Amino acid sequence: MPDLTPTAARERMKRLSREIDEHRKRYHVHDAPTLSDEAYDSLIRELERLERAYPEFRLPDSPTLRIGGEPIAAFKKVAHAHPQWSFDDVFDASEFEAWDKRIRRMLEKQGIDEVPEYACELKIDGLKIILTYEDGLFVRGATRGDGTIGEDVTENLRTIRSIPLRLERAVSGAVIGEAWLSEKEFDRINKERAASGEPLFANPRNAAAGSIRQLDSKVTARRRLDAFVYDIDVLSDEQGKSLVLESQTEELDLLGRLGFRVNPEHRLCKTPQEVEAYYAEWSKKRHELPYGLDGIVIKVNQIALQEALGYTGRAPRFGVAYKFPAEQATTVVEDIQVQIGRTGALTPVAHLRPVRIAGSTVSRATLHNFDEIERLDVRIGDTVVVQKAGDIIPEIVSVIENLRSGKEKRVVPPETCPICGSPVRREELGSAEEKSAALYCTNPNCFAIEREHVIHAVSKKGFDIPGLGEKIVEQLINEGLIHDSADIFSLTAGDLEPLERFAEKSAEKLAEAIAKKKRVPAKKFLFALGIRHVGEETAELLVREFPRPKHETPNAFGALVRSLGYEEIVALRGIGDVVAASLAAWFDDPKNEDLLRRLTESGVRIEYGKAPVAGGIFQGKTFVLTGELSSFTREEAKDMIKKNGGSVASSVSQKTSFVLAGENPGSKFDKARELGIAILSEEDFKNMLEKRK
Repeated sequence: MPDLTPTAARERMKRLSREIDEHRKRYHVHDAPTLSDEAYDSLIRELERLERAYPEFRLPDSPTLRIGGEPIAAFKKVAHAHPQWSFDDVFDASEFEAWDKRIRRMLEKQGIDEVPEYACELKIDGLKIILTYEDGLFVRGATRGDGTIGEDVTENLRTIRSIPLRLERAVSGAVIGEAWLSEKEFDRINKERAASGEPLFANPRNAAAGSIRQLDSKVTARRRLDAFVYDIDVLSDEQGKSLVLESQTEELDLLGRLGFRVNPEHRLCKTPQEVEAYYAEWSKKRHELPYGLDGIVIKVNQIALQEALGYTGRAPRFGVAYKFPAEQATTVVEDIQVQIGRTGALTPVAHLRPVRIAGSTVSRATLHNFDEIERLDVRIGDTVVVQKAGDIIPEIVSVIENLRSGKEKRVVPPETCPICGSPVRREELGSAEEKSAALYCTNPNCFAIEREHVIHAVSKKGFDIPGLGEKIVEQLINEGLIHDSADIFSLTAGDLEPLERFAEKSAEKLAEAIAKKKRVPAKKFLFALGIRHVGEETAELLVREFPRPKHETPNAFGALVRSLGYEEIVALRGIGDVVAASLAAWFDDPKNEDLLRRLTESGVRIEYGKAPVAGGIFQGKTFVLTGELSSFTREEAKDMIKKNGGSVASSVSQKTSFVLAGENPGSKFDKARELGIAILSEEDFKNMLEKRK
């Protein structure tokens, strides 16, 4: 750095501070960076050098203040200028409707005929913060505390780059926001804590709260928190005159113009029906965001109506938090029973005291295998935390051991199949030393395995036969009418009508449904066979890569696969050793050859559709998807890949061309790096598609 006069240094420090703050806003507030991280850091380093040389010229809002100062002994208490309320909660449409009617009645009683509109915002699952500014400069940050007294966490909040240290106008007052931690940062922090033997944070909200309350602000700075600001507590202009706004949406607009990061997903809803639509939309999309949501916040938009409605003793009347269905809850394990899958795997299932999670009543949760029972130390009678996210099968997350009474019963892994009494064993995984986590029934003719095979075959992704549910399948097997999927297509209305649950019309209806499904798309047919390691994606890939047989019969399909054999199958694009070996073994089994013959005799025919069009930018390329995609859904990404000539596999191998990775990628990401396979971000993927145009 060339020598500078004090005057030149002071001017340079001012310019650097302004430039750095401008790029901070572009990156952390507007999500539109124009400078690389390296260049940004270079500017910071230059300013630090100048401030060390000329500490007297350091600005009160210098960007270097975000790095963190010396640790403090304890947090000071802060009295809030105004009470920091929490909103009351509603949990379903009927409760929201009751709240809406109640506030309308209150307005009518006061002779107010103006119809309330609603400002709807996402309810971030973070930590409430109150930011105080004097003449546009950030002077204090506090936690909510008990609503009256909070803690001064100014130095920690300075480290959050989305919080401006100087506003666009020299206004004074306090604003309210939410500090949060992204899922990506949460995972990174927990990995570091695990490596150093520290206890892990339970969730991003706990991690954010723990970060804000660090006595050493350098620790907070390393955790890369973010923040949204969503409300004005009190604010006056440059002349000290209170700023008067007419609506919540005006407040959000002003906050954005002052330089705060405001969540862009807020919406003005004119009717309760529009509020419900907003709620439904974000209830589905909540997992697409980098931060956690636990609901939406609804406020009467008009400030005059807010003031008319006022407050109860504990909360504002003019607003409410409409919570998403809980994804975790506690309940009691009443029993643990074993289910047998179509592969013969024994899966322990916890039977629970019914509890409502994620909008539905849950009474069962998978425990995966007996190793998982031992890891969690789950016992019959335990109080447990159960989790359900979207369509994922509920699972037990942890046991609340302090609630044990001493009467809980341990679960011992069985030595024999609970259905047929045959011995059970762990399967070898490539070597005698490597064993599967699951136990397997050794009897291939076990009733439970046969039942699960049929249930799998008739499922939506297989033959897709409506009306043929689990109970009907079990009834048909018990009555001796079917033993496998081929028998289904020989059933007539006369076979069904004498059975319990059936009458003439219902028997005819099911027989007609079965007849209609005798023509089945090739990928659904292959999935329906229940071949181990051949799921929906692999079935589609195999159908794409296999040559087409001369005839549409299951017999011809089987003959084709047998003619290829293991060597030719494993040579196909996107097919690994495990899948190839499983396919070859299944089609070489005389029992399965007989199944295909009987399916053919029953009139089942395979539809192959149009042959794939040659060409496309992904022609000959195999993709594997991992992580959470934000620009499009997984199904949309798969569709784009296939439309451009590519294929999608479910696992990473040497034959994988690209791994498309979103946020929080899993083991497929690590396997791709290990094998040196190209990893694409969503931006890379979109750029490849753009080149096509």
